[in-house]
Amino acid sequence: MKTMKKIFYLIVIVLIVAQFFQPEKNEGSLASVEPFYNETKPSEEVKTILKTACFDCHSDATNYPWYSKITPVNYWLADHIEDGKKHLNFSNWVSNSVKRKDHKMDELIEEIEEHKMPLESYTLIHKDAKLSESQIEAVTTWAKMVRVSYGIEAFSEH
Repeated sequence: MKTMKKIFYLIVIVLIVAQFFQPEKNEGSLASVEPFYNETKPSEEVKTILKTACFDCHSDATNYPWYSKITPVNYWLADHIEDGKKHLNFSNWVSNSVKRKDHKMDELIEEIEEHKMPLESYTLIHKDAKLSESQIEAVTTWAKMVRVSYGIEAFSEH
């Protein structure tokens, strides 16, 4: 039993010390998505959906919950956000080619229609990020219109 006590105390000490080490946070401004808004012209409804369900992981402005201060949860979140931004970052949207933007909109439509996004691990805690069928329809209709505009833009470049 003494060994178990020592292991328990060691784990507690390691967890306490780990709290002093934090990953870098993704705390930019939502102003970073303004160029994306200006280019893609989402409705207010779609803007709200994007802010609620997408931007924490897919922009430079994460709204961190209270539990993000707890190690090792904070490292899991940081990795999750980094991976999300690697796939799609609305904050650097305008630096992408028209072809890439069109592809990302196509992926966005597919991921949302197939209920792959937002991730279930996110919507478990962020209940307001779970999209209703009408919200899915609003986002996908807007994204399809954006794709049409990119198709026209790509065609006019030739």
